[in-house]
Amino acid sequence: PADFALLIECVAALPGIERIRYTTSHPNEFTPRLIEVYARVPQLASHLHLPVQHGSDRILGAMKRGYTVLQYKSIVRRLRALRPQLSLSTDFIVGFPGETDADHALTLKLIDEIGFDASFSFVFSPRPGTPAANLHDDTPQALKLQRLQQVQARIEANAQRIAASRVGTVQRILVEGPSRRPGAQGPELMGRTACNRIVNFAGPAGLIGRMIDLRITGAMPHSLRGAAWPAAAAAAQRTGES
Repeated sequence: PADFALLIECVAALPGIERIRYTTSHPNEFTPRLIEVYARVPQLASHLHLPVQHGSDRILGAMKRGYTVLQYKSIVRRLRALRPQLSLSTDFIVGFPGETDADHALTLKLIDEIGFDASFSFVFSPRPGTPAANLHDDTPQALKLQRLQQVQARIEANAQRIAASRVGTVQRILVEGPSRRPGAQGPELMGRTACNRIVNFAGPAGLIGRMIDLRITGAMPHSLRGAAWPAAAAAAQRTGES
């Protein structure tokens, strides 16, 4: 059938396609064929943004998300059987009407179980015209903010642990452009790993738009540092001489 999985396979077959990355909006749309494509398409980035929104089935039901935590974890389990190093980011809504301490604890548990290393997390805010806007909500705003801070701190700890595990490895980087911050020796470049980590490194502007190998030398809270691997260093030198 002509589905999203087939589209990925067709794009991967085009000459010159080295990396494919996409964003999915809903776990219910993540089909078995889409999972299986991770075994067939090496160009598919080992990073996935898959919104879960909450760790409590009761709250997911109130949100009308249409899946359970177990179903979500099943998708992740099957993906990581094919891609053990798959990096996962997600979305969380904290303080949905009726959320209890027990519901919140289930969200923190899910974060630990999955090992999310990035998220877009927000405190619930009612939107006029939606069913949730009419739900009774007696949770103090201060408590919601406290829960949000706990979610973000838990994911930040995961991110730092995962980043530290990359130090000493060689990563394939798509060089995107100049780094936002200058290095100790002047302007630098930045790129992204297949798992969507930003890497800052010293190199000539001629590398922008290219795929190179970098050895990861350091891990910061939200980025990595890299040094050119021999092949990349040679390419950089050739670019500088041309």
